[in-house]
Amino acid sequence: MSIQIAVRLPDQMVAFLDSSVASGKAPSRAALVASALEREMRRLAAEQDAQILRTHGPVDELDVLVEWTGTHAVVQD
Repeated sequence: MSIQIAVRLPDQMVAFLDSSVASGKAPSRAALVASALEREMRRLAAEQDAQILRTHGPVDELDVLVEWTGTHAVVQD
């Protein structure tokens, strides 16, 4: 589902949108804006993940299981 919204952008940004659409680099203004917002959402999520790693370190709840498996697992041919 999509919702139409009105957004005011500087002339320079609108010119960039129009140029990108005219050159075929983007299918539409809306597609390019959506792509940029998705990229920003991913960047912010990655920033949050990095902060969690800085705070808590790379410890994973599966680390104990992996360690145990490495010393107790038996592989049969």
